Amino acid sequence: MIVRLMGAAAAIAVMAGVSLAADYPEREVLGVVMWGAGGATDTVARAVNPAAEEALGKPIVVLNKSGGAGAISTAFVNAAPADGYTFLYGAENPQLHGVMGVSELDYSSFYPVNILGRGVAVIAVPAGSKYNTMQELLADIKANPGVVKMGSTGPGGLPSTIGALIKNAVDFDVTAIPFDGEGPGLTAMLGGEVDFMPSGISAAAEQIKAGKMRALAVVNTEPVATLPDVPAITDAIPDMAKFLPWGPFYGVFVRQDVPDDVKATLVSAFKSAAESEQFQTLMSNRGNVMMNISGDEAAAFLKKWQQVTAWVLQDTGAAKVNPETLGIMRP
Repeated sequence: MIVRLMGAAAAIAVMAGVSLAADYPEREVLGVVMWGAGGATDTVARAVNPAAEEALGKPIVVLNKSGGAGAISTAFVNAAPADGYTFLYGAENPQLHGVMGVSELDYSSFYPVNILGRGVAVIAVPAGSKYNTMQELLADIKANPGVVKMGSTGPGGLPSTIGALIKNAVDFDVTAIPFDGEGPGLTAMLGGEVDFMPSGISAAAEQIKAGKMRALAVVNTEPVATLPDVPAITDAIPDMAKFLPWGPFYGVFVRQDVPDDVKATLVSAFKSAAESEQFQTLMSNRGNVMMNISGDEAAAFLKKWQQVTAWVLQDTGAAKVNPETLGIMRP
């Protein structure tokens, strides 16, 4: 009799869990943005959010939780209940946290609901900068090691990784000044706190178009449609070509152990949101390449990106932990 009651209770619990998942979402959902307001990740998140809310039928509250090159927000979402009510609007940074000694947590612990798109980086300077070309910036860095100040977002962030790519090809001894995201870093640059900053086009494009800052180069092998007059970085550093194309990416992630039907609901909502005309127009205007992939396809993309980038950092001496010891094999 006791065995039967226990079996019935277990069945009821399972049925209740299924019912709860089937009703998802019953209330508002929390979308945690990895970086501060105004940065590239925040811009992409807030652009896709309205269409995702419409598809889910519930509000998505956006919370900016920066710090630790994205590690704080990643840990926050990982510690939340595995019910789909907390997800991460993340960028590429967690894939480098291990080799940079920042955190042991990367996207292998998460399910990629959607890799929305990838970006192209630029080397940005204030409009009044003495540097008119990438060649002039590099010449000053070579002549004055450690003097030129570069805006950064901490170890494993986009600026530090771009710096490692450049350092692999030319003399590049700069002083990196960290900020809580590209938005705050670019604002600090305009205030004269740093001399230049590598940034995603999506964070810098509007300021460049408004004439407040200039792009010395796009981190690509050819100019891009968003900034057609800006030269490719390979014009100044031909050896960079072996690492390109490379760039940041933006996505939506939940804990790996979130129920499958909740994952499916989120995948459907963000696939629909990413297909919205308004979001696609914003991504195009900001120089991003649409991807809109999820599941196994997204996981394969994440793994390859991590392998390529981690070993670039290792080969340039920028990695603090050998990728091989973390199970990240050479691509």
